[in-house]
Amino acid sequence: MATYTDRESFIPYSRADLIKLCLEDRPLNKNEAGKFRDFCEILAAYYHFKFHRTLEVIKENFEPFNPDSHIKPHAVPTDSQRHAMAEQLKQAVEFALQSANYTPLSQNDLELALEQESLITLKTEVDFEDFDQLLIYYRGDVFSKITITKFFLWKKELDLDIFERVILLFKFKDKAYFEAKGDKIENLDFEPGKIYVYMYKNIPCYDLELLFPNIKTSMNWKDRLLFGVPALGGGAAVVLKVLPNLLLLFGALVFFTFGPDIAHRFSVDETSVVDIVTLWAAVSSLLIGLGGFAFKQYTSYKNKKIEFQKNITETLFFKNMATNATVFHSLIDFAEEEKCKEIILVFYHLLTHPKSFTTESLDDHIETWLSDKLGVKVDFDIDKTLQELEQLEGKPKKDSSADVKVPLLKRDKSGVCHILPLDEALVVLDDMWDNFFLHANS
Repeated sequence: MATYTDRESFIPYSRADLIKLCLEDRPLNKNEAGKFRDFCEILAAYYHFKFHRTLEVIKENFEPFNPDSHIKPHAVPTDSQRHAMAEQLKQAVEFALQSANYTPLSQNDLELALEQESLITLKTEVDFEDFDQLLIYYRGDVFSKITITKFFLWKKELDLDIFERVILLFKFKDKAYFEAKGDKIENLDFEPGKIYVYMYKNIPCYDLELLFPNIKTSMNWKDRLLFGVPALGGGAAVVLKVLPNLLLLFGALVFFTFGPDIAHRFSVDETSVVDIVTLWAAVSSLLIGLGGFAFKQYTSYKNKKIEFQKNITETLFFKNMATNATVFHSLIDFAEEEKCKEIILVFYHLLTHPKSFTTESLDDHIETWLSDKLGVKVDFDIDKTLQELEQLEGKPKKDSSADVKVPLLKRDKSGVCHILPLDEALVVLDDMWDNFFLHANS
């Protein structure tokens, strides 16, 4: 069983397509093919209902934190209840994310991603202390080449690390925290104490920071140097040039205001005035030039900031797939789909191959099969899937009064995997489905 660092467990084909591929690959007889389809259908119904329960847990615990809610609470939860509900929500969402084969982005990985320079060179900052909770999961980590133009004609090719799907959940701290920071609550782009959930597509790694509503922008070191150094240098030159002549400048002002008689008291005559006027003209030209350069640099910075805001707007608008409560419905659908695909693949290959498979050999076999048939490189999560099959248990015979239940899959002492025959597996699934609704049999 190989271990990969460049593969994911996500299978980028639908459950319906995988079922068709299974039947086309090694056709069962007509009767067996019908039963296999029935097995897949009952399995999908079972997990649909099972994940429906997860969705209900998520919806119930999300309601007090939903910034879009218009539902009035019958009883406002206490602080301790809110804390418990936020934790239950987090656990349920993480369970669904992992079931849907999303990969968590650790704090360290996130910080490394944020250190990468965006194509728009602005200094950005996200204050992670603003969050009580933060979850970032992705699915589909791919690289794409783009060509950018730098310095007018010089072109540079870049490899972009892109997350095909990203889900973020963050809970902001309460109002008191932001008031203590000196923030005006009415000026914030979010509501303190609430939980925000987003689903995005095709996000470059270096653009993750755009997805945070508390992002702040400012000049980077290059902009500061281009803006500040000429101003400081020019200002110093002006001061050094003008300072020794301040008295003469004052005398020239007196000359033009009160006439030459009074100006002579300050040792200023017409020749001195001409020199001072020349000096003042030079200084004025220098100031105007420096001012123009500084204005140009500031305008360039403002244009970059506008372009950055435009990039944020386009990212949030065109790449946003779902927001808040709608994310959970999509996520649960993904979780159902992935769970069923994994179980169907394991069950099918154990059903149709006489060869004895251990955990390791079955994992390698399924990964090779997916590569040969579909051209996809997958790190199939065999351990999780086998454990799931071992937990799917029910009565193997209809109308059995015995309480003995058997699992769909067992592993013997040698680690070899054994599944129930197709007919018995259908009965077990049927029994499991019936036990979802015990009141129907009472």
